[in-house]
Order: sequence, then C-alpha cells, then structure tokens
Amino acid sequence: MAMMTRTFPLNENVDIPAVGFGTYLISNEDAPKAVQAAIECGYRHVDTASGYRNEAAVGEGIKMGLASTSLTREDIFVTTKLWPGNPAWGDAPKTHEQTLAECDASLERLGLDYVDLYLIHAPSGGPERHSQWRALIELQAAGKARSIGVSNFNLAHLEEIRAAGLQTPDANQIELHPWSQKPELLAYMAENGMAPIAYSSLVPLSTWRTVEGQASAKTDQMKADSGVFTDMATKYGVTEAQFLLRWGVQNGYAVLPKSLNPERMKQNIDLEGFEIDKTDMAAIRKMDRGQGVAWATGDPSTAV
Repeated sequence: MAMMTRTFPLNENVDIPAVGFGTYLISNEDAPKAVQAAIECGYRHVDTASGYRNEAAVGEGIKMGLASTSLTREDIFVTTKLWPGNPAWGDAPKTHEQTLAECDASLERLGLDYVDLYLIHAPSGGPERHSQWRALIELQAAGKARSIGVSNFNLAHLEEIRAAGLQTPDANQIELHPWSQKPELLAYMAENGMAPIAYSSLVPLSTWRTVEGQASAKTDQMKADSGVFTDMATKYGVTEAQFLLRWGVQNGYAVLPKSLNPERMKQNIDLEGFEIDKTDMAAIRKMDRGQGVAWATGDPSTAV
C-alpha cells in the first residue's frame, strides 16, 4: 500500500486532503510533537478547534513540522472551529462581532494569517446562527479563511441557511462511521454542493476512547460488538482502523484519524492499494444504527 494523497473539492479554489490529522483530546503537552510527527508521516491536513483548547500547541506543532520537512505554509491544510456558545449550558451564543473576534483569536493562537477551513463547531448558537454564518462569509471575503463551513448541522440547520438566501457551507463536519451513516443528510448535502468531512470514524473499534475521562455515548451493546470488522479487515490484509478509514474515503468523506503513535499515524494514512468490494460495502450499509455517539451529551446535530 501507499500513503493516501487523494483530495476532495470544497470550492472552486480549495481541495481538502482525504486523510487529515485530528487533535481532539490531545493535550497541550503532547500536541506539538504529535502534530510535527504527523506532518513528517505525510499528513497535510491538521484539524483543531477553539473548543479543544489546544490551538496554540497545535500551531507550535505545525511550525515545527514545517521546519523539519522544509514544507511551506501553503503545503498544509489547517482547519479550526468557532465555538458558537450553547444556551443550554449557560454559554451565551456568539454574536456577529464576537465571531469575527474569535476567528482572529484562533489565528493568533495558531500563529497563522489564515486557515484553510473555518467551521461553526455546532448548531447550538440558536438565534445567532445566521449572524455567525454571515460573519464566516465576511471572514472568507477578508482572506482569513479560504473555505468556510459548519459542523454537526443537520438537514434542517442547513436548509435554514439556504432558505435565507445565504451562501451555502463548503462543508459539514459530522460523525460518520458504519454505525452512524446519516444517508438523508448526506443526500441533501450532495444535492447542494456541501462536502462531508467525517469525524470519529473509528467508533466501532474496541480501543476507541477507552482512556478514563474520554466520555462518549457509546452503548454497552456497541462495545460488545466492537470486533465486527475484524474479519473484513483481515480479508484485505489491513488493520480494522485502516478498513474503517478506507470505508469513509471510499464513500467520499475526508477522515480525521488521531494517534500519538508515529507507527499508527503511518498506518492510518496508508490507505491506497486496497479497495473494499461491493459486497462488503453493501453489507456495511445495513449496519447503520442512527445518531452519533461521540458526544457524551448525545449527537449535537439534534439541537433545535
């Protein structure tokens, strides 16, 4: 096999690497070396968020990775996200002006002049969703974000933007894996030119979020079923993680695996040289169990 270098289009000028490096739950202590190692392993997309509280450390890792590989800023695709607020948590929604300021703060922490993709992290901004989205449109026009999008938005949230006559998102980053396939949402996105970006692709693995403090809504039944992809992966001579990531890429999703282990990093981007056959793809389509489980509070796309 070989390193995955495929990309997917976001807009006329921007393509996103098919495999990116996710940084959720990577500590500020670990992030610089982890991001540097990922870049050295061939990753050309690094995904973070203000809500991860590690942007400065991720930015340091990007700087270190560029220096050690002699790459330039233009060689690396960087995503970060606006935390929009959440009234249900006593967290007031960000206003238009606060959204603009939050992007500037993220850029400062990252040590960058722009990001390649800026997302609204969740639809929990409620009455400020339109204001936040208008702010992202301004940020793109100002050159601070080459592409803009949302995360965890459902069909109704996306239709709300379209119905208002606003520019539609370039992408929607959502939880996608064989147990949460969201076919209706993906069909709507395809019809309206919005690219899917998958997070938590490895939910079905028995090793997914087993460290204390890494909460999720993964059920006991799901945990008991975690070996379901062992035989499929063995058939192709790959790890279960490689199989699940390849499933995402084969469906047209950019994926965001995370690891602190350089050897595992290499495996997770080593996705060329095999293709899941039609029989197995059809079998997986029957495994959908509904909403995502990555958030302990439930799938955020269900927000009103």
